[in-house]
Amino acid sequence: MQLLQLYKNFINRHSLFREKDKLLLAVSGGVDSVVLCELSRQAGYGFVIAHCNFKLRGKESDRDKEFVKDLAQKYKVPFLLNEFDTDRFASENKLSTQEAARKLRYDWFYKLLDSPEFSLAYILTAHHADDNIETVLMNFFRGTGIKGLRGMEPKQGKIVRPLLFARRKQLEDFIKYHHLDFVTDSSNLADEYSRNYLRLTVLPFLEKIYPEVTENLLQNIERCKEIELLYNEAIEMHRRKLMEYKGEEIHIPVLKLKKLNPLRSVLYEIVKEWGFRPSQVDEIIRLLDSESGKYILSASHRILKNRNWLIVTPLNATTTELILIEEGISKINFSPVVNEINSLDFEIVPVSDDQRSAASHIACFDKNEIQFPLILRKWKAGDYFYPIGMKVKSSGQPGKKKLSRFFIDQKLSKADKEKIRVLEMNKKIIWIIGHRIDDRVKITDKTKSVLKVTYTKCQTG
Repeated sequence: MQLLQLYKNFINRHSLFREKDKLLLAVSGGVDSVVLCELSRQAGYGFVIAHCNFKLRGKESDRDKEFVKDLAQKYKVPFLLNEFDTDRFASENKLSTQEAARKLRYDWFYKLLDSPEFSLAYILTAHHADDNIETVLMNFFRGTGIKGLRGMEPKQGKIVRPLLFARRKQLEDFIKYHHLDFVTDSSNLADEYSRNYLRLTVLPFLEKIYPEVTENLLQNIERCKEIELLYNEAIEMHRRKLMEYKGEEIHIPVLKLKKLNPLRSVLYEIVKEWGFRPSQVDEIIRLLDSESGKYILSASHRILKNRNWLIVTPLNATTTELILIEEGISKINFSPVVNEINSLDFEIVPVSDDQRSAASHIACFDKNEIQFPLILRKWKAGDYFYPIGMKVKSSGQPGKKKLSRFFIDQKLSKADKEKIRVLEMNKKIIWIIGHRIDDRVKITDKTKSVLKVTYTKCQTG
């Protein structure tokens, strides 16, 4: 069957676009994109040609630009050009050259789609089956999981890859048969980039040992697509059973997690959407048996151990979680804001004369007045306590004060108030951490032992 018919069949089978859709063809001038243009012309599809000049190869980049411009004139279609200072963009955004070029390319393509001038429906790229093989091998070595083993999709949002069915040899034969001109990117002949190294060195070596390696890999790609469907169904079932949504927080029960088999695979599939890497999965598993207050960070989220739960919170969210403190716990960690780790250390100590005038970061409670569990939480409107040192009422009872009023008296800023945490016991606030304890749990002449709690704040940068 001719390549043109295979091309149209592939588009129809995967419902990539409609015949009336106007398409943006991403054209570099190489064999693959020239074939994409010619097939689209022969099939009668309407298109424009877009070319990126990344200015990375000097005169060769300018040569490619002029070639693609002439190609657009040949097909009598609009020629869209964007020229980038790729090295500068990569440096400013701390990206590799390849990452920078990809971001610049697709950001521009999507802007063109949004432009009403051409009424474009999809971005077509010239990725083919051999590109997919290389992608799958790279994903395998990177450890991207089963999703990476099914390679590129024919259609991903507005990006369409209608040549994924074709081998590179088929495209080269098509070029020769139709006497089509093309340009060669010299960087594709160097093996300094990982993809080129796979193409030029690894795959030829493997083909010497396993002559059918590329065909076998293509068959595996198709099998992995079907396996992924079953895999995703199983993962989604576990998500529904495990994840409880509470505002911006997601609560996952530790006991249910421990019963999972295989735990590591399911856990990774759940946490990867929050930016956690495969290398962090073992750390998260260790959280299951850790004490309350321990947590692990990704670039965007935090997973906190709180008693029998893992609590997932966005780093830019206000922390509203409660931390339960059982009797016998010696230390807990908590983070009121991003990049700030605080801790509370608990110890039972004998009574001493200096405990009544302890510093603000140390709370000394009458041990007999303390009933566990305690709760560490963020303060909220309406909270009140009986601050030690406040004037006693005529009834002999200590005076009550709202926390909001206390903060005004202490001249705390809005930012300071956002960080305030309180220690609660039986729905009574016994300590505004770092500021004042409650009169009802203070040390008296009858105190026999003291619960000493030390507050430590540590900036992590």
